[in-house]
Amino acid sequence: MVVAKSAALSAISAFQKKLNVTADNIANSRTDGYKRERAILSEAENGGVKAQIIKDEETPGPVHETYADDTVSETEGSNVDLVDEMAGLITVRHAYQANLATLKTEDEMLGRLIDIMG
Repeated sequence: MVVAKSAALSAISAFQKKLNVTADNIANSRTDGYKRERAILSEAENGGVKAQIIKDEETPGPVHETYADDTVSETEGSNVDLVDEMAGLITVRHAYQANLATLKTEDEMLGRLIDIMG
């Protein structure tokens, strides 16, 4: 049972990192030149979940013209896709719910075990 708790807590921690990355991306979605970050989730050594944060340098942002002092220059916008970020938020929400259900179930099982033994 301790393994389930450890795995659920590590998953919640990893999804918190993913949520933080998503929040940063959304906040900077209109910042010229901003490159979005991505949280890549994978299995940790102990059966839990770990998050690796990488910057998406390869995907270009849209180019738009800016005007200043009678000169025109091209500026690359942010490469953040808000639709993709919102879909990621839905994934995080469901992951939180699933892992909290795991913690609740473990708590109920331990309570029943104590009642049986007690």
